[in-house]
Amino acid sequence: MRAERSSWSARLLVGTVHSLGRLPWPLSRRLGSFLGTLAYGLSPRARRVALINVGLCFPGRSARERRRLVRANFRLMGEALFAVARVWWASPAEIKTFVHLTGGEHLQAATAAGRPVIFLVPHFLALDVGGMRIALEGHFMSMYRRPKWAAVELLFRRRERFGSTLWPAEAPLRQIVRAIRAGRAFYYLPDLDPGTADAAVAPFFGVPTPTLTALSRLARLTDAVVLPSFTCRRRDGRGFELVLRPPLAPFPTDDANADARRMNATIEELICAMPEQYLWTYKRFKRYRPGGRSVYE
Repeated sequence: MRAERSSWSARLLVGTVHSLGRLPWPLSRRLGSFLGTLAYGLSPRARRVALINVGLCFPGRSARERRRLVRANFRLMGEALFAVARVWWASPAEIKTFVHLTGGEHLQAATAAGRPVIFLVPHFLALDVGGMRIALEGHFMSMYRRPKWAAVELLFRRRERFGSTLWPAEAPLRQIVRAIRAGRAFYYLPDLDPGTADAAVAPFFGVPTPTLTALSRLARLTDAVVLPSFTCRRRDGRGFELVLRPPLAPFPTDDANADARRMNATIEELICAMPEQYLWTYKRFKRYRPGGRSVYE
């Protein structure tokens, strides 16, 4: 009986997301913005985390400016959720129209040189939208954390429909290295809490933050080109843009800690260009404990 209920709920969730993804985009935008505004008012914990993060990263901004930024962030988060639902079922032609690719020449140059590619992808709200767009350019892989609800796992599998591969976050590094060497471009999300993984303490907006050093190791082991990448909503609201920036160079170096600082500085630069589109509700600084207490307590 429990399995039947789970199967029914999974079909209901997938069907609902599919239906929402096929709505006209102007309507989806308005609905997403409304739901994001609602979430801002009804999610005090998430709102508090976002305000703390913004305060740490932009201490020179007034409390009013920080609240304005976070309100905009929640509205855009709602829009991004509808955009993800859209690209999960859209045709390749629809995705290419909806998500404009800028900087594709950097990917083409790496491919022409026979070099593997690692996309350095910070947690912007629309990263899944960009992931579906880049999957149309060739073999692609990414990592994810297994959700607690099996129905959500079914939705995540929509990311694989153009031949992409999803690796669980606990996958051994050697498997990732082998796949990159075999020609799989890696859509890598670096701005996560490292947990027990190898990490360096590097400044992130001036805050000493445990930072994964895996990017440096992967690039060294695979001789990969590292392309900073981000996906943002277009200013006219008609779709999104996936931007590939010139490769990090020189990278990697012989100093993993210096590489971690370089990576964080690159992410900071991207965030400063559009701070309202970054995922501020994630507890990025939970290991930063001035005075012995978490900044989120």
